[in-house]
Amino acid sequence: MMAQPVPHQTTADKKRVKVYELRNNDWFDRGTGFCTACFVTIQEEQKEPRVIVQSEDQPDRLLLETKIVKEDGFQKQQDTLIVWTDNGVDMALSFQEADGCQAIWKFIDHVQQQFQAAMGGPDDGLSDDLAMDMPTSIQLPPAELGTLIDIENTLRNLSQSPSGRDALAKAIMSEDYIAKLIPLVEMAEDMESLGDLHHLCNIMKTVVLLNDTGLIEHAVSDECVLGVVGAMEYDPDFPTHKANHRQWLNNQGRYKEVVRIQDDQVRRKIHQTYRLQYLKDVVLARILDDPTFSVLNSLIFFNQVEIVQHLHMTPGFMTDLFAVFGDPTVQPLRKKEAVIFIQQMCAISKNLQPPARQGLYGNFLQQGLVPVINYGLRHPDVTVRVGATDILGSILEFDPSMIRKTIYEQTHRKQAPLTDALIDLLLVEVDLGIKSQLTESLKVLLDPNVPGSGPPPENREGFMPKGKHQVSSDPQQDAFIAHFYEHSVAKLFKPLLDLEKRPNMKFNALEDGIFGYLNEILCFYIRHHTFRSKHFVFDHNIASRFGQLLACKQKHLQLVAIRFFRHLILLRDPFFTKHLSDRRIFGPVLDTLLRTLPRDNLLSSACLDFFTSINYEGDRELARHIMENYREKVVALSHVDYFKGMLMRWDQSRGYTVSEVDEEDEVRGVGRGAMMEHLAVDQAQEEYWNSVSDDEEENHHHHHRRPTGVVVNGGKLPLVEYTSDEEEEGGGGDAVMTTTTTTTAVDGGGSESKENEKPVVVVPSTPPPERLSEKRRREEDEDDALDRLMQHKRRNSSSAGSNSSLGSSGVGGMLRKKGSFHNNNNNSGKARSREGSPNGGGGGGQKKIAISIAPVLKTAVVRAGSPAAEEGGREVRGGAGI
Repeated sequence: MMAQPVPHQTTADKKRVKVYELRNNDWFDRGTGFCTACFVTIQEEQKEPRVIVQSEDQPDRLLLETKIVKEDGFQKQQDTLIVWTDNGVDMALSFQEADGCQAIWKFIDHVQQQFQAAMGGPDDGLSDDLAMDMPTSIQLPPAELGTLIDIENTLRNLSQSPSGRDALAKAIMSEDYIAKLIPLVEMAEDMESLGDLHHLCNIMKTVVLLNDTGLIEHAVSDECVLGVVGAMEYDPDFPTHKANHRQWLNNQGRYKEVVRIQDDQVRRKIHQTYRLQYLKDVVLARILDDPTFSVLNSLIFFNQVEIVQHLHMTPGFMTDLFAVFGDPTVQPLRKKEAVIFIQQMCAISKNLQPPARQGLYGNFLQQGLVPVINYGLRHPDVTVRVGATDILGSILEFDPSMIRKTIYEQTHRKQAPLTDALIDLLLVEVDLGIKSQLTESLKVLLDPNVPGSGPPPENREGFMPKGKHQVSSDPQQDAFIAHFYEHSVAKLFKPLLDLEKRPNMKFNALEDGIFGYLNEILCFYIRHHTFRSKHFVFDHNIASRFGQLLACKQKHLQLVAIRFFRHLILLRDPFFTKHLSDRRIFGPVLDTLLRTLPRDNLLSSACLDFFTSINYEGDRELARHIMENYREKVVALSHVDYFKGMLMRWDQSRGYTVSEVDEEDEVRGVGRGAMMEHLAVDQAQEEYWNSVSDDEEENHHHHHRRPTGVVVNGGKLPLVEYTSDEEEEGGGGDAVMTTTTTTTAVDGGGSESKENEKPVVVVPSTPPPERLSEKRRREEDEDDALDRLMQHKRRNSSSAGSNSSLGSSGVGGMLRKKGSFHNNNNNSGKARSREGSPNGGGGGGQKKIAISIAPVLKTAVVRAGSPAAEEGGREVRGGAGI
């Protein structure tokens, strides 16, 4: 017989309900509405049973419209819950009242009974859904020890098909079959019949894995739970082992009531939820399939929601709970249990919808949650400290402004804020997990970007660009940050500030762990607190304090310092760049790199990463500072490509090159008699290094930059300072003439002779004025000298690699090509220097030769057996041999 249509329901007949959908093992709230169940006409004389939910806020919108078919497996759970599967998606209806759930379930159950009873007919409109026959009743074997094998086989065969599973679940529930099997467990244990116990274990597993919510709730009830888990203690896969599930679940001491729960139904749900979690996580962990896992999660979720909402809405319960901490007569153990109870409520509340969660946290804070957190943070038991940090982390994760408002009130009343308790615990805590949570809490609470102000703009490195620091738009938050820097920041970074008076850098295991967390917090504050963090870093000389950590033996402390310096470099802030330069931080970092680089470890990689983060274009003053103050260390690191390029770029920009012929050159195939190749000067690099910064413009006319020295063969020779053409024409400045000749020759017999002439410097006080005719004649003589020099060089280019005698005076004029001719168009008069190389003769024991020929004004002439001239910055260098 076809099911009779349900009369049309009015608005008063509609039941208020929430619609849930399972997504990624988590229940998603689709909205609240009014539910109806009725037959809907699809075609003429064809109707379908459907469950419809209209939105409460928008009556024209349907939150749910599902067709009732037998494959969906509608099930009623508890008194207010109906679950089913719609096209492979788990759905649930949570009714506000039990009567409304019962009315809708009565219609669904009536339709499902018709599916089972009807044999199909042309006029019922449900024949398509009744194509598969379903057994109307199942006769299970009697529950006896002798029939355990038959029971196991029957259950296994029926559980292979969906229709058999449904029929089997109904038969077990109708006959209360689980209650009949439980006494057999005790009988088999008395008889020590291990085979029967193994069969009972398989039977109980099959019953639970039917995924019927009614069966599972019945299995974990007070009457059946010990018998069900007792049978599962004897797993046939581990015949020599026995579990202790009953001993664990039977321990009533695990259920602690800090405040008496008056509702017996809620108390039973708490016990049931605990058993379901134990069943999912322990008993069935190895054999749990996805459908059973989903069903158990659904039961746990809806139980937790109901428990939290009941405790939250029960009048007086929260007041009695928080009164425990204000009563001095209460035992410390009960206060500890109260903290853990609040921690568990916060953990369960993460499954609630945002409005309900916000209401729960608001009630907590109104009742005095912050003093409870303060109590937990200072408790000697690590379990209580973990609970307090978890409570704080749950609220900060949901809405940090709720905690900030309480801290604002504390500072306004001149009370110690919550941040002081966090700082005190961070400095003494040994648990790394608690330290990490405290670090995140201090960052979130001091974040100036309150909700609504928008996140700070950051570049791809994760740092805010220069000039883009955010200022809090909330005056309360800004006042709180100002109060923090005035009263608490020195306490937070006290271990770092105390390094100034520390005689050595030896730390024990409890002391050295704090610096990594302080570095993380300080870097966050520097990015977000703009001028306040700059004042703190400058006033307390923070860069030097981190620099002291480079002297530690512990590698991880040296890495902390390197990370901090790299963070400041990547900010591209001139303030921090100048701070690092003034505190001379780069020298200790270079020393650390020189000390660790041969081992190629994490520390050396961090140092290299620190220097490679220095951008030439953006940090030209920083690069200049490194080369001017630590050139020797950079030269020692010139075997690294980065420093080699840095050194070459610097030397080229200064107008000279450095060439040293040593064993490494021979290994690379460069002989002692080889000539230096032509080295072109990049005009862009010339302009970069010769340009002045904004800070130097005002002193540019009084302090004209000139190279102060050049490294030759490992030593440092001074360069002579010359005046410019403008100074010559104006009659000011001094004229300087230098002649320096150093010659070394080794004869065929291996004897060595030396002849050195000291430099002669003539400095007239005031140069005489030069007539126009004399100046023109002098320039013509210089051109003739240059022509003779070029002709002489071409004649001797074929014998450039051999020794030759150049006259009776012992001073040769053969010019060897040691560099390149540079066209200098700016006529700046800057000195150029080249390093000579020994002649490639057959004798041994040769030494390096260096001749420095410096231009005097626009022309320098060296008369040492052969002329040399330079015009307009053109430069000729030669080595003379005897």
